Amino acid sequence: MKKMKIRKSVADRFKITKSGKVIYGSNFAKHLKSAKSPSQLRRLRRPKKLVKGLSKKVKLMMGK
Repeated sequence: MKKMKIRKSVADRFKITKSGKVIYGSNFAKHLKSAKSPSQLRRLRRPKKLVKGLSKKVKLMMGK
């Protein structure tokens, strides 16, 4: 049986923790920062956790 290929686009965007949670970086945080408040920029720096239903799909695409 062939080795399952992972989706590189998914592997670049998401990371699976040891406990199995899927985390990802925030969007809206790369440019146009002068229009955003300091508290919003601090909030955008933190990684987010993916919801359960979508994390199952992401794990399948990553071969986990």
